[in-house]
Amino acid sequence: MLRVEVAVSDVDGVRVAREAGAHRVELCVALEVGGLTPSLALVEHAVAAAEGMGVHVLLRSRPGDFVVDAAELDVTLRDAELVLAAGAAGIVVGPLLAGGRFDLAAMARLRDLAGDAQLTAHRGFDVRTDVEDAVADLVEVGVDRILTSGGAASAHDGVERIARAVAAADGRLTVMAGGGIRPEFVDDLVARTGIADVHLSGRSLVAPDEGFGARHRTDPAVLARVIR
Repeated sequence: MLRVEVAVSDVDGVRVAREAGAHRVELCVALEVGGLTPSLALVEHAVAAAEGMGVHVLLRSRPGDFVVDAAELDVTLRDAELVLAAGAAGIVVGPLLAGGRFDLAAMARLRDLAGDAQLTAHRGFDVRTDVEDAVADLVEVGVDRILTSGGAASAHDGVERIARAVAAADGRLTVMAGGGIRPEFVDDLVARTGIADVHLSGRSLVAPDEGFGARHRTDPAVLARVIR
């Protein structure tokens, strides 16, 4: 069975994902820059609206690259404590070192903080070209799941690297395809990579950009084409 994670940025998105039958949501804000850490109040309300569906919270304090300095890591660690105490089922992280490798010491601290909650490595994974070594590093730390587009703008264009990650993981962690997911091509993506988890926002445009930014909503019709 295909497991579907929906990226949402508001409480309404949580409700739509739950009613559509999604397995979990990734909660963040500022999807237009790849997602940032949501407020604690939003996390609390999202957990309440989820009614038991897992809410996984993205911890990323700023846009741009994924290289994290000591001060930023301190913020991430504190955010992790707060969102987990608020009922998050997991955290989504990916601190990198300047050379592009995961900061495994930081990841280990986040693993300890997460405890029984799940730990997902976000698309910082796609910075690496040595897929097999990157997977091995994350297995060693105890990561539960990797989110990847295969290093491409769209997961549909990154199938070769996604398939390599699935093979390297060999069931020791879950590889989840995300990034530009098109519902009509999901079956092909599954067949070519062996993934069992996909991540998408399932959004549609509500109001065009008139100088204040476009407004989108999580669209149940889009999700229905993937969740079945």
